[in-house]
Amino acid sequence: MTATGPIHFDDLDDAVIRLRLGTDASELHGSLCGYLAGGGRVGRQPVLALLQLDGEEVAQAPASLELLQRLAAQSELELADPELGFEPLLPADDRPLSERADALVDWCRGFLGGFGLAGADAHAKLSDEAQEILRDLGTIAASSFDFGNENEDEDALIEVHEFVRVGAMLLFTECHTGKPASDTLH
Repeated sequence: MTATGPIHFDDLDDAVIRLRLGTDASELHGSLCGYLAGGGRVGRQPVLALLQLDGEEVAQAPASLELLQRLAAQSELELADPELGFEPLLPADDRPLSERADALVDWCRGFLGGFGLAGADAHAKLSDEAQEILRDLGTIAASSFDFGNENEDEDALIEVHEFVRVGAMLLFTECHTGKPASDTLH
């Protein structure tokens, strides 16, 4: 990890372990993205305080805390990217399918929690499409996957991942512009 380069899953995973957060990297990134998508602002506030997380090693890990602040800025830029460059931080594609699927479920669970933490003002005015996205993310967050055919399972995970990725950007756009997501993101 470099101090100025993009933060990747393994960087965040290392920080989560050092901070002893009691959550995993995917769920933490999902929480942060949900908070941002729901209209939350980070500013100078510590990410852990915004997401209501307590780490056991916070005082001993200033570099990890700084990484979380950089991650917040990176995530906000990616969610707002007009080129649709946002990606949930998940284990690499060379990791076992079950691990990646579980991480996507955790990411969605975190996203919904973070979205709720952002506040209810903007959420009351969500379009039908945005409300449907939230319901679908809830379904994914409550899922457990059964695996049978590796190729079909891989394809299905790719489709779910793409839905989650685009859904997060649509929710971010709608909550930040006040316009229905389908009118602002193509």
